[in-house]
Amino acid sequence: MKTEEILTEALRVVREGGVILYPTDTVWGLGCDACNAAAVARIFEMKRRPDAKSLVLLASDLDMVAKYVKEIPSIAVDLVEVNDAPMTIIYPGAICSETGDRWHLAANAVAEDGSVGIRIPCDASCPAPTGHPWCRQLVYKLGRPLVSTSANISGEPTPQRFSQIPQEIKDAVDFVVPPSVDTASTGRASQILKVGLRGEIEIIRK
Repeated sequence: MKTEEILTEALRVVREGGVILYPTDTVWGLGCDACNAAAVARIFEMKRRPDAKSLVLLASDLDMVAKYVKEIPSIAVDLVEVNDAPMTIIYPGAICSETGDRWHLAANAVAEDGSVGIRIPCDASCPAPTGHPWCRQLVYKLGRPLVSTSANISGEPTPQRFSQIPQEIKDAVDFVVPPSVDTASTGRASQILKVGLRGEIEIIRK
């Protein structure tokens, strides 16, 4: 399949409530529509992960983030503007509902305190090897946040490459993006920062 065909098929599956296995700007991930509670629940089941834990989401830009959080702290804007490496920001005040819909995240995709971790994938302007335009295109075309959680069983090591992903995970998803598309995944997790409305920053992971 050509790259554009792969993108089209991945989008079709996600829009129909399916789960995909795909390369992100960090590691290989399990993805679904973050506004679809049933799809999010399937990912928790695949990973054998407690659903009380939150998930990282991907957004195409800050405009998309603004649609799903009540307020973007100014410090988060500054961080995104200067960022040149994968960075997940935990925002307070996610806009969500139990089932989710186009304008609400699924409640099971956010943390119990109402915060949500969102990363804007680095694009072609980022220094190699962190650029991943394919991943960003996927989120942009979807038009809403995409779940991005590592493709492993909860408690087991995060696979750094496709070959390390458990066969159980590969068999459980609805579509596997061919490894040939993995042109920019670093194999390393992103840094995680939690921000507050008054400019507070807490480093969760460097």
